Amino acid sequence: MDAKIQIGGIIRVRDLCLLGVMSAPDRPGIGAAIFDALGRARLNTQFIVQCIDLAGMTDVLFCVTEEDALLAREIVQPISIELKAKAVEEVHRVALLSVFGPDFKERPGIAGAVFRALAKHSINILAISTSISTVTCVIGDDEMDEAVVALHEVVILP
Repeated sequence: MDAKIQIGGIIRVRDLCLLGVMSAPDRPGIGAAIFDALGRARLNTQFIVQCIDLAGMTDVLFCVTEEDALLAREIVQPISIELKAKAVEEVHRVALLSVFGPDFKERPGIAGAVFRALAKHSINILAISTSISTVTCVIGDDEMDEAVVALHEVVILP
């Protein structure tokens, strides 16, 4: 068995909706168009990830509270048409599960350990975002308790 990894903590954010502006032709300003509009409506996004596929199409995924999901979709739908996106997708009842700690950039293997632990417990990751000090996964809200159990198998908390 691999040694457990020391982390600073686990962050859990529940009761979210994952929205995606899918397959828009990539160009500058896509993120600005989406998030300026959401900001003007005073909607906070708690997770953002953007990817460009091999065909040059952009997917932008983000989370808002379930309470704000309908308004967020109403705001993003006309923008997606302007951006020539193929669809606006949404997944309700999701959660953010993050592990954080100092010096993650100096410690390879943390992301793999987190993903492996979740996979071992048959928890599907809907989206991933990382930073120098954090690994964040979007998972089903109903899987949060099991996901925390899974993480405790591979991490040590202070």
